[in-house]
Amino acid sequence: MENEVRKSGNVFSSRNFRLVFFGALVSELGALLYSFAVSFYILRISGNSAFLQGLYLALCGLAMLVFTPVGGVLGDRFNKAKIMYVCDYMKGGLIILATVLMLLFREEKAHIAILFGLGILGNAVSGVFSPVSGALLPHIVEEDRLQQANAYFSIKSSLESILGVILAGVLYAALPIHVLFFMVGICFVLSGISEMFIRYEHTPPQESLTLRVAMRDMRDGIAYLKTQKAVVVLLVAILFINFFFTPLTGNFMPFFISTDLSSAPSYLFDRVLTPEMWSSVVSVCFGISSLMGAAILSAGKQPEKCGFKVAVRLFLLGLAMTALTVSYWLLVDRGNSVNGFLIVFSSGALMFGFLISYINIPMSTALMRIVDREMLSKVNSITSIASQGMIPLASVLAGAVLQALGSTFLLAFCSLGFVVTAVLLLMNRRIREF
Repeated sequence: MENEVRKSGNVFSSRNFRLVFFGALVSELGALLYSFAVSFYILRISGNSAFLQGLYLALCGLAMLVFTPVGGVLGDRFNKAKIMYVCDYMKGGLIILATVLMLLFREEKAHIAILFGLGILGNAVSGVFSPVSGALLPHIVEEDRLQQANAYFSIKSSLESILGVILAGVLYAALPIHVLFFMVGICFVLSGISEMFIRYEHTPPQESLTLRVAMRDMRDGIAYLKTQKAVVVLLVAILFINFFFTPLTGNFMPFFISTDLSSAPSYLFDRVLTPEMWSSVVSVCFGISSLMGAAILSAGKQPEKCGFKVAVRLFLLGLAMTALTVSYWLLVDRGNSVNGFLIVFSSGALMFGFLISYINIPMSTALMRIVDREMLSKVNSITSIASQGMIPLASVLAGAVLQALGSTFLLAFCSLGFVVTAVLLLMNRRIREF
């Protein structure tokens, strides 16, 4: 039975890692196609209602948040690979069922109701899946190869951002929405098939799982996390960072495409690119720079501590958001240069991608090294709740702000909040311990 790679080898020499990697490649490609399509489709059938889109994102985020502790408890008690493939089969089945319902009920209001139901149920399943999948790597990859493994996953995500969003833009323009959703459902099913062949040493606990035991496990996870002061400081910061950053991609991007760009008399490369495909261009720029950052980290030495460096990079990301805000205000809100903003936005995405890879990979690796393996799923679920806790609120508030006050106000508020949070993190002495 293969549990770990040898120290002298690459992580891809591990059969388990290959199965996890390619299973994630297929399912995340499906998730990317779905999230791209559903954002624009809801705006299209709702008459560009930014509030409705924000409400959808908020309810999906809330569902994931509520069920994440369930994944944390289950992941430390049952075989992680089994939980993963059951979740992927469930997500694939839900999407295929929703596709059939959309064919049966063709009214736009019915489609909105179906998509809301699918989003809530699908994200509830994802809430269980996320902490489990995040806790599997240390069981199949040696500690000194964790940064390499995380870097390869980041490279995968970057390639999906480059190729997947192009494919998403083309498919969304070329195919009926139900055909695209059916393809997404098949992606999740294929991922589940791959995960069925993962094997690692798992010793189930002798104690049966009850509600009382589950609550005790969560309390144990919280008590354990309290001993990791630097991690707690970072998580609190990320809670607010996600609150201020999420509206940029989840709310502003599709709204800008559907309003400013779509209503422009002409725009850059309009003979070749639809407005929705410009979303793919920005994502490709993000993916290219993320790929470069992950490739560098995959070959680099794994650092002992990364907290202060992560805080500095978050501050730089906040400055880049501020520059983007000023550009939108000058070029689009007060000016008449959508093309200029498209260039600035694409260039900014290059910086965002590089910085985020240099934030996420070291941070994920440090957590996997610091946290005890038998506690990792529970701690992952708690950290996920902490980092994602304000995203539903951010999504619905951002939708309301876009609808009432416009994009400039939203971008300015988010940029200011991001910079202030990063500065406070830099000033905290605990962050140097991480």
